[in-house]
Amino acid sequence: MEEKKIKMVVFDWAGTTVDYGSSAPAEVFAEIFEEAGIHLTREEINGPMGMEKKAHIRALLSLEEAGRQWEACWQRPWNEEDVQALYERFEEKLAEVVARYSVPIEDVVLTVGRLRKMGLKIGSTTGYNAQMMENVIPVAEAGGYHPDCIVTPDVTGQGRPSPFMVFECMRQLNVYPPKSVVKVGDTVADILEGKNAGAWSIGILEASNLLGLTKAEYDGLSEEELSAKKEAARRKYLEAGADLVIDSIRELPEAVEKLNQAAKGECGNEQLL
Repeated sequence: MEEKKIKMVVFDWAGTTVDYGSSAPAEVFAEIFEEAGIHLTREEINGPMGMEKKAHIRALLSLEEAGRQWEACWQRPWNEEDVQALYERFEEKLAEVVARYSVPIEDVVLTVGRLRKMGLKIGSTTGYNAQMMENVIPVAEAGGYHPDCIVTPDVTGQGRPSPFMVFECMRQLNVYPPKSVVKVGDTVADILEGKNAGAWSIGILEASNLLGLTKAEYDGLSEEELSAKKEAARRKYLEAGADLVIDSIRELPEAVEKLNQAAKGECGNEQLL
């Protein structure tokens, strides 16, 4: 019988491997909604982060306050034509800014190198479509980050929290069963994507959408304030079903080893968490 072992890590992109705090999509969502007369908080914008972007827009418009503002501004409820118009504007504006935010986050390249030395394949999934990724990939590659596969929602027809992008990574890289895969991300949607695929799921705190902080904001918080924010984010990950929550991507190789031990029955979930 083949030894139970992690064979592949599937990373998210913005907020996990590039774009500290998912700043690019958050900035663009804020701008396109402001143009439409709708003011959303960063916390509201970050709520559906990780989803395919048209679904993200639909989720934001479905917020009670957003719906109220829309009707006050446009004298009617929003509809699918509005979703499409906002999405097209999102695509247009994101293309202008996304490259600025696509440099790999600190320690990503080093960590991916360590994972490859452990024999792991590196997959990736994203809420961006293939056209958006054309502006992201070259900047990430120039910074030294190059996963073995990149799967976008337009490849599978469905984005997160469905499992199909993870399944496509598994197909392309010939990795199975699902329990030999770890999904790593910075949103609740990432955790659900992994769990729905039957894989392990790990949430990262530093640089994450769930913290919703820029690097300057992160560094500027007191230890007490940062600890409280991290604990709130940790709870959200765990409530979504995360198997592990780590402080930084630097801790990922050790986390993978913990999961290998758990797969062999050497430790229980209480030790994982």
